[in-house]
Amino acid sequence: MMNEELYKLTQLPVPPSGGGGGFRQRGLTKRIIPCLDIKDGRTVKGTNFVDLRDAGDPVELGAFYAQQGADELVFLDITATVEKRKTLSELVNRIAHHINIPFTVGGGISSVEDVSVLLQNGADKISVNSSAFKRPELVCELEKEFGSQCVVLAIDTKKEEDGEWYVYLNGGRLKTGVKCFDWAKQAVELGAGEILLTSMNHDGTKQGFALDITSKLADALPVPVIASGGGGTMQHFVDVFEAGRADAGLAASIFHFKEVGIPELKRYLREKGINVRI
Repeated sequence: MMNEELYKLTQLPVPPSGGGGGFRQRGLTKRIIPCLDIKDGRTVKGTNFVDLRDAGDPVELGAFYAQQGADELVFLDITATVEKRKTLSELVNRIAHHINIPFTVGGGISSVEDVSVLLQNGADKISVNSSAFKRPELVCELEKEFGSQCVVLAIDTKKEEDGEWYVYLNGGRLKTGVKCFDWAKQAVELGAGEILLTSMNHDGTKQGFALDITSKLADALPVPVIASGGGGTMQHFVDVFEAGRADAGLAASIFHFKEVGIPELKRYLREKGINVRI
């Protein structure tokens, strides 16, 4: 899909071409994004990245969320990197045929060729995590080939006892000594067009998003920040948009298990004065 077509999907203007400078402009409309964490072809959900349980068929869930008014859909093949294999492109293709909203796919992506396969199978954007951290020039290569609007940098981060947020790799299994903020800033300079920030401390707890690190990135970076991890109530989304200043809120279990409906959530946000697409 051409860059211009991708921008129409996300209602963002096409930036000037050229390395690293083509950042996606941050919009005023806040986005609600369900996430499909995929393991063995099924949607799963855990707490703090462990204790996974089945959450349903990803094709059915994707179609349901598109129908419910989700702004985008994220698909993360959560064991692809650990199992040293590629993302499940056939499953991506099946989901893409059932949705009409922007579709981000991640897991096991380590080359331009990997991204080409996924885009050919219906992805609109791709998410890179461990592979980009281990080889930062990958971000440059993807930005040059597909444009920054196609490149989402996913960061799994954990707040340690020293009060700092650190980057974790391989599905949260491997701690690095690098601070989340430093890596996010570097990746955006390399060409990442969006940050998908997941707090491991908050993941699956339904106690609210990590507002401190989210707002720090949102205030400092010229690209959209998607907050992930901890969404449990509709008020939590108000908090992450107002105090966390996120551009989008991503959640999984509260949507999968019908604890919060997307239409109800959007109406609630509207009532609270937050601009969302109804």
